[in-house]
Amino acid sequence: MILTEEQSRAVGELPPQHPPVKIQKVGVLIVNLGTPDGTDYKSMRRYLKEFLTDRRVIEWSRFLWYPILFGIVLNTRPGRVGKAYEEIWNKDLDESYLRTYTRNQSDRLGEMLASHPSVMVDWAMRYGQPSISDKLNALKDAGCDRIVLFPLYPQYAAATTATVNDKAFEALMKMRWQPALRTVPPYHDDPAYIEAIAQSIETHVAGLDWDPEILLMSFHGIPQSYFLKGDPYHCQCLKTARLVRERLGWPKEKLMPTFQSRFGPEEWLQPYTDKTVEKLAKEGVKRIAVINPGFVSDCLETLEEIAGEAGEIFHENGGEHFTHIPCLNDSDGGMKVLEAVVRRELQGWI
Repeated sequence: MILTEEQSRAVGELPPQHPPVKIQKVGVLIVNLGTPDGTDYKSMRRYLKEFLTDRRVIEWSRFLWYPILFGIVLNTRPGRVGKAYEEIWNKDLDESYLRTYTRNQSDRLGEMLASHPSVMVDWAMRYGQPSISDKLNALKDAGCDRIVLFPLYPQYAAATTATVNDKAFEALMKMRWQPALRTVPPYHDDPAYIEAIAQSIETHVAGLDWDPEILLMSFHGIPQSYFLKGDPYHCQCLKTARLVRERLGWPKEKLMPTFQSRFGPEEWLQPYTDKTVEKLAKEGVKRIAVINPGFVSDCLETLEEIAGEAGEIFHENGGEHFTHIPCLNDSDGGMKVLEAVVRRELQGWI
């Protein structure tokens, strides 16, 4: 007896039908560090716990680190950091500016790639929401069988770029049908990036009624031990600084790379930004500017730590004029950089 297809399925000779699979779209997922959902204690503690339990961020032994983290840090730091976030919170949208700018970058990038209807652009955060896993699954379910994963870090560090990639591949490990995945390499020396940073400096300085004697190029620091283990971050930061200085045509003494945001008792990359700002002021330097080229979007570390705290340190020690040059954010110049990198990585897929 010959069975119909429906009869064959009923007796188990053919697999059950499943919904039609959507394919042949290409996803672009931009990923930034992360942000708390609010400035309250619980939101801050939840965010800091996810961040500070990442083995890429804190490489100490869990036996040494966890008693400190859960016994001290997560009981004291959420309140202090929450107050700092409160000072730079986007009150209009009730969210951090990092979330605002990252969403805007995703929206604008989607518009820039609108001539390719097969391309879908979305955004995620490594820590907090929306998560990398949720967005990868959403892109896959929407028909993206190829995805470009774009960690928004011009300079590569294991504690930033690598942990984004780790989380993405962790999500793929749970998928029966995985999309193909491309990860975007660092773009610390990309001509479009160097030009955008240089132009932002020129535009900002042109709007001042004074000329900076020195410009500090402040990058987020990493422990010195990470560098000694082979992390290329320090070298890439210095190369970015050199290329921007050469593009501006400035002498070596006018542009100085420094490192900020150290945490814990370890020695971090030097010179430290805060100590350098203090030292320059005490030595008689009256006018400085600071830019954060390693940050794609303004956030706590740029708005509160540099524009706020560093400026106060400079003035308290004799400095007269201090200015912080904003990150590229969702500006036209910044978006040209993201578009250039993404279009390069999409080659062969669109």
